[in-house]
Parts: sequence; C-alpha cells; structure tokens
Amino acid sequence: MSGKSDSYDMQIAVVGMAGRFPGAQDPAALWRNVCDGVESIAWFSDDELLQSGVPLDALSQQSYVKAKGLLEGIELFDASFFGYSPQEAQILDPQQRIFLECAWEALEVAGYDASTFPGRIGVYAGMGFNTYIFSNVWPNRHRLAVPQGVIHGGNDKDFIATRVAYAMDLHGPAVTVQTACSSGLVAVHMAVQSLLNSESDIVLAGGCSVNVPNKNGYFFHQGGILSPDGHCRAFDAGARGTVNGNACAIVVLKRMADAVADRDTIHGVILASAINNDGSRKIGFTAPSVEGQAQVIAEALTLAGVSPESIGYIEAHGTGTELGDIIELEALTQAFRGGTDRKQYCAIGSLKSNIGHTDTASGVAGLIKAILAVKNGVIPPSINFASPNPNIDFASSPFYVSTTRSDWKRAGAPRRAGVSSFGVGGTNAHVIVEEPPPPPASLRVDRWRLLTLSAKTPAALDAATRNLAEHLSQSDGLDIADVAYTLAVGRKALPLRRVIACCDLADAVGVLKGADPNRVLTQDAAQERTVAFMFPGQGAQYVGMAAELYREEKVFRAEVDRCSEILRPQIDFDLRGAITLSARLSEQQLQQTALAQLTLFVVEYALARRWMSLGIRPTAMIGHSVGEFVAACLAGVFSLEDALGVIAVRGQMMQALPPGAMLAVGAPAEELALTLDGRISVAAINGPSNTVLSGRAEVIDALAQRLSDQGVWNRRLDTFHAFHSEMMAPMIEPFTAAVSQRKLQPPQIPFISNVTGTWITAASATDPRYWARQLRETVQFANGVYNLTSGHRRTLLEVGPGRTLCSLARQQFKDCIAIPSLRQRKESVSDLELLTLGAGRLWLSGVKLDWRQFWASERRLRVPLPTYPFERRRYWLEAPPPAAPVAWEPHPLETAAEPQGVEAREYQNARPSMVTAYVAPETEIERRIALIWQDCLAIDAIGNHDNFFELGGNSLMATQIIARLRDVFPVELRVESLITDQQTISRLAAHIEQLLVAKLEQMSDEEAQRLL
Repeated sequence: MSGKSDSYDMQIAVVGMAGRFPGAQDPAALWRNVCDGVESIAWFSDDELLQSGVPLDALSQQSYVKAKGLLEGIELFDASFFGYSPQEAQILDPQQRIFLECAWEALEVAGYDASTFPGRIGVYAGMGFNTYIFSNVWPNRHRLAVPQGVIHGGNDKDFIATRVAYAMDLHGPAVTVQTACSSGLVAVHMAVQSLLNSESDIVLAGGCSVNVPNKNGYFFHQGGILSPDGHCRAFDAGARGTVNGNACAIVVLKRMADAVADRDTIHGVILASAINNDGSRKIGFTAPSVEGQAQVIAEALTLAGVSPESIGYIEAHGTGTELGDIIELEALTQAFRGGTDRKQYCAIGSLKSNIGHTDTASGVAGLIKAILAVKNGVIPPSINFASPNPNIDFASSPFYVSTTRSDWKRAGAPRRAGVSSFGVGGTNAHVIVEEPPPPPASLRVDRWRLLTLSAKTPAALDAATRNLAEHLSQSDGLDIADVAYTLAVGRKALPLRRVIACCDLADAVGVLKGADPNRVLTQDAAQERTVAFMFPGQGAQYVGMAAELYREEKVFRAEVDRCSEILRPQIDFDLRGAITLSARLSEQQLQQTALAQLTLFVVEYALARRWMSLGIRPTAMIGHSVGEFVAACLAGVFSLEDALGVIAVRGQMMQALPPGAMLAVGAPAEELALTLDGRISVAAINGPSNTVLSGRAEVIDALAQRLSDQGVWNRRLDTFHAFHSEMMAPMIEPFTAAVSQRKLQPPQIPFISNVTGTWITAASATDPRYWARQLRETVQFANGVYNLTSGHRRTLLEVGPGRTLCSLARQQFKDCIAIPSLRQRKESVSDLELLTLGAGRLWLSGVKLDWRQFWASERRLRVPLPTYPFERRRYWLEAPPPAAPVAWEPHPLETAAEPQGVEAREYQNARPSMVTAYVAPETEIERRIALIWQDCLAIDAIGNHDNFFELGGNSLMATQIIARLRDVFPVELRVESLITDQQTISRLAAHIEQLLVAKLEQMSDEEAQRLL
C-alpha cells in the first residue's frame, strides 16, 4: 500500500492552529525555534525562585533542578473581552484562560466566525492538574466575596471545553478529555471521529498545561521521569528523563472534502488516528507497554491505508527516560516491520527536547510540529542528541535520529509523518498526517476591495490595523481579495469597526499605514441597525450614470438587461445606451421626462436588486416622486412589467404637459428656476444646481424668499398650487385608467407615501386613484423621513445616482445615518469605489451584512491573517509566602466568610477600557452602591454610568449584589431590576432612592427618624 485513495471520505483537514509554547507565542515562532535547534528551557536564579515562593531549604538541596519550559504571561488575560469581571478572572484557572484565548485565535486563523458558520462547531480539550486553586485561590478564600460555585466553576477540569463553547457560542459537542499526557492527542482522535460521524462540521481540539508557580523547578528522583540536569535527551545514550514545561496547543479540523470545497488554507491532512490502552500488560500502572503502543501505531497505519515505507518522519512521545525510549522504539519497529524491511529511512524526533514535557498539551504540540514539517518539506533537527541509546537497535530499525535540519524530498508519495502520545495509565494515541494538496489558484480580479476590522476597544482596533499592515507588507503574492474575503467571513463583527477601501496589496498597505485617511472609516456600531432604501426622483439622472456598474456588476447588469428587454416593445430607444454611453445622448435629451423617468427607474431598481443580492434587504423604503414606484415595485405592489409600463405612460403624459407642470416630478433647483421664469439664473437661487426638491411647498417657499428682493417672482404659494393642479389635471383621469389596467397587490415591505408622508396603507397602494394623487400632490418628503426614522434604528441607503436625499435627510435629522450608493453628476470618484465604501458604511453603522452572499460571485480563498490583539492585564491571586503556609482545610467553599458592609478596598484592578466616560459617584447612595460593586467585581473604581455587564457582571453576581444592597438599604430590591433596567450605578441609585421615599411616606415620623 504505497499510495492512497484519491477520495477524501475519511480524511480530515487541519485548517487552523494556535498555541503558546516556551519561547514561542504562536506555532510559527515554535517552528522557527525547532528548525533552528533552539532549546527553550529557562533556568532560574535563587532570587527568582524565592520570589516565586519556592522554600529556601529546597534550593539548597542538590537534587533540586532549577529549570522549566517557561510559558510567559500566564498571569495575563483579556477578561473584559470575554465578559469576565476582574475578580472572576483572578479566580479562573490560568489553564482555562489561556486555552480560551487560544481557541479564539485558532478559529480566526482558520478563517471562521462561529456566529455566522452554518454548521456545528465542537470542542474536545484536556488540561493539566490544577495547582493554581491549591496554591493561590484556596489560601485567599476568606477575602473573596464569592460563593462556592464561582470558585468551583472557574477551576474544575470539567469545564475547559464547555467554557469555550459558551464564550464562543459553539453548538457542537463540547467534551473534556482526560488521559494524562496523551489527553491532547486523544482529543484530536475524538474530534476526528466527531467529524466522520457528522456530529460536528468544525472541531477545535487541543490541550493546555500550566503548572504554578510559573518559575519553579523540581526534585530529581533516581528512576523517575524527570531529568537530573534540566535537559531532555530523547533516544540519546545520556537520556535520563525529561523536564517540565507549560504550553497550550490547539488545532482546527474539518472534513477534507468540506475544506477543499470551502477553499480553506489546509496546513496538513490527518489520514487516520487510533487510540487504545495497555490494560494490565505491563509491569506497573505508570509503565509503558510495547504491545499496546505497537498495536495503536499499526492500527493507525492500516486505517490510513498507507505503507510504513511512505512515512518519512515520526514525532515521538520521546520523554528521554531510560525505559520509555527503549519501549517506544521497539513498539515502532514492530509496527513498521509489518509492512517494510527497510532500515534507517525514517527520521525520528521529539519536541520535548526543545520545550520540555508539556503534559496534556504535548501530543497536540507534537502534531503541530509534524504538520509544519510535512507542509514545509523540512526534517527538523532533534537536539540534545550526541550518540544513540546503546539499548536501542537503531541499525536494524527503520529509524534514525536526525540531528541537522534537512530538506524533505518526496519519494513517489506525498510527505507523511506519524505522531505518538502515550499517557500515564496506558492510553496510547497515534495519528498519521500527510502534506496538504497544492492550494487552488486564486483568481485575480482587479477591482475595489473592502478590508473590515473590528474590536471591542479603540486601542485593540488600532493594534489590529497595525498588525494587518505589517502582515500584508511581508506577504508578497497574497491576493488582497482573499484578505478582504477572509476578514469579512472569518471574523466576528465587534462593536468598534473600521473599513479600508483599497485596490491591491500595495495600496492596502499604504492606506493602512495612513497614506489616505479618506479611505479609512471608523465608527462605533454598538447597536444593530436595519436598512431603509431611499429612491431619488427625476433630476438625479445623468448620462452614463452607473456605467461602471453595468460593466463590472453581474447582478446589476442582468437586471438592467431584463428591464430593457421588457420595455423593447413599448419604446423605440434602448435605455442601456443612456447608462453605458454606447448611444450618443446629450444631458438635455436625458432630461426629457419620458426617457428620464424610465432610465432612473431602471437604474434604481437594478441597484436595489444588487444590494438585496448581497443580503442587504430593506425593512422600510421611501421614494421621491418616481422613486416611490421603485419602492412599490420592490414591495410587490406592481410587478416589474407593470411598473415599467406605468412609468412609461407616466413619463409620456408628463412630457406632453406645459413646462410649468414639471414641478410635480421634483426637478432640480436649476430646472425649477428656469420653469418659473426663464430670466432667473442659477446663481440667483444660491443653491446647488442638482438639489432634488424635498417637496414643492418647501422649495417654492425658499425660492420666493430668496428671489423676493429682486422682484422677479412674488407669487403666493396657494396661487402656485392652484396653477400646478390646473396644469396636471388633464392627465389625471387617463393615468388612473392606465394604472387600473394593472394588477395591484398589498405591499410586502412597508414604504412611505409621498402623498401623506406616513406609511402607505394596503388600500392606498392598491387604489389607482392614489397613484394619480401621487402624481399631482406635493411630495411630503420631510414628514416621510421623520416617520421612517422615528423610533427605529435605521440606516438610510440612497439607492440611485447622487446623494441629494442623503443631504436632505441629514439636514432635517443631524443624527441620522444616510449613505449614498452612486456618484453624483460631475463627481470624479469611481462608482465601484463608492459602492464598495457604501457596503462598508452600512456595516460600520451596525447593519448585519451577509458577507457570504457579498462574495458569492467570486470563489475566494480563506487565508491565515493576524488574530485579535488581546489587551491582556494581570489577574492573579498571590500565593502566601512559604514562611506562613496556609494548611488545607476540608471545609466546603461556601463556608468562607463573606465581607460585610461597604468599606473601601484596594484591588489593583483598574477600570476596563469603556466607551462611557468615567463619572465619579456623587450621592451617598451612589457611593455605597459603587463600593459594593467594586467589592464583587474586584475593580478599584467604577463610574456612575458604567454598565454592570460591560464591567464583567453576570446574573450570579447580580444576586450577590442585590443581597448585599438589601443589607445596606431597608427596601425590597429585585434581582431583575439590576439585570434589566438598573444596569448602572446612577439608575440603581435613583431606583433605591425612589423606594426609600415611598417607604418613608408610609411611616410615622418616629419610624422615619429611626430609619434615617
């Protein structure tokens, strides 16, 4: 079996990796260290060890080894990002904190957002023995204002997987795996089975081991697992044991067929995995077994369907113990001899020589090393090896220890490696991995792209921007479209958002580094918003509007073509000529009402369909004059065929009227002035020449005031209205008859009526006489925008050429968010750039975009990018000094004394970064509440308007706080009040004051005085 089947049915893709290791903060840094032969074992001075709490008498003993695979920053955590209060973070086992951050990073590396992924994401995880609770948490229990549940929940091994599932909203299996040293690789095996059984569609699998104190050594015992000199010499003649190390390692797995179809970056392929147990076939519980290890390796090879001869590297368990190395090589040789007689062709090594034995994380850390080896085509060196263990017959085995870095050339088959991990107690695991297939070509399409970044704080957003700029500047050959796609579909949208418009990689780097601030937009989108479409009326059109979209946007072009074909029997002109400039058409010709209204309708309708194809569906709409017909068509009142027919009739009828009647369509100010009096110049109006009327009444009134000094036009408004109605009267009955021939349906999407300025009713929408009134009566645009936005968090999107309606909406309502789609006449910006930024502005405002639909027309790649820049702070309960040790007390945690009263304390935990400015409590009630909050949340200073949940509060803490407030204030408080309504100190204080006043009013003067 030298090859394998081309089928992906039983194969698993590794699509993401994350971790923290001694001397390396991520897998890439780990791989560099391994390839360079770096030993990342730290040696500590006596002063360092004494400060860490190591007793002085231990340091003086010759058997105490002052070495460890040190993991930096175990006391640091981004508590606010995950919604933990400082006190909860201090109590939480550092293993679970680190694993949680690495899990977030791993899924981002894979390019997936759990909140939008349509399948199920699972977690399989193991963690080491929790020393933090015994040395740090338990001795401090008397000063922790928390019940047993908080301490237990933050430190029990059972919760490592479910904590990740809760924090990241994952809905697949969340299983804690505990098989001692092999936990991590067993978790990988179980994750593989979950995928093959379709229990999950993506799985995070890994392990974490952090032993505290962080800086400590160990005692060497003759015949034990630990080395006498702090070095692990796997398979070497001088091997006498391993050295302790802290680490966290996670891989993200998918079914291979799914990963290929989804165009994921595949780092390696798991061909098969197997686990078993030694049972009692060994000399003792902690001893390894040749038979058990050989069987699990042979089973993995059989399941993979590959020959042992195709395996070029083994990442061994490799603890460097006198017995362990001998048994492991004998087991490997037995398993391989079932399929090959070749000698010394397969390299073997152990990561433990570089970083120490990282316990539950070791198997996955070794898997990551093996994956990078097959991916990069490198056999890494095995360090601390001088001569082979004389009790191992390497010469007759298939294996050799590689002491130098070497290129790994293929020999008729893909590069393959095996990874072993064996746990105390006899649970063995072995995984066969293969190099990934060549990545698919990324089709380069030159067009504007949108880079999306988000974070929870301004500092993190700036850090994410810098990190992306640095990454892109070092990534030659990376397609900016793949970057934009990955950021859009593979990152969770957080409240603070930033978008960058760019056209290629170099342009992106320049903009990210500040070259063009106009193409970098930042906004707080703390609250989700919906979208309302606004459709401009006649006067916004110009020759060549949306020409670039017709060339580049498939959906837009298809809808324009569809409308043009529908209209072909009714008009003698192809509207596409006005859009694409293929017909010689002057601006004056396009101002003709019959052509202008049809062209404008088609562009707006096609543009709306384009937005909707990207998942941006309006919850409401408003149209100005002819724009209302677009809204009605999209709402289902008119079919497209009927809407186009009605607009064609409408335009032809209006074009036949005298020029003064053109006011009905909301012409630009320039046209209005020329209509009223040909002698009036545009300059006399003192306004932009392309401003669409918000309503005839408003514009006429403004013009009358501006022109009255010149004595040109002083006509009274009611006289003009009478004139206008008289001019429009002849076409009303014919137009009503024309509409009556169409089938009208009640609207399926709410939209604003031009006639009433409020929501259209089903009766009006289906009444042909309404559409005649709409033609004749004043456009109530100002009232319409008010009703559109009042009481709703809506972003207004102008769906048509120009930004006139956006300007009018902002003038009337300064706080409204209005976004244009297309450039206006004579504007030099690209329509595609503006459209791209329009999508970005929608997302910035809090609109939920379906990015998968946004990118549906292109098959892009998910590529690894910088992950979230966590803002880690120190959260640590200090262990008592060794001179005054705290003995273990077998009392239940809930008996711990809980602090009473509201005395001020110092916690050394600063207020987290918040959008809300700090305002100190002022009243006595506010100060007392603040002290209780500070005590329960372990924060030094809490502001009057800080939100309880943004500070890391939860329902359990709310119960504690309300109970303590009841002891201080003699009123009946409910937990629900803090959870739902009174989430800030100022609101809660006002509520308590109100209750106190009410209680005092019911008391006698004597009772009230006693209470006070």
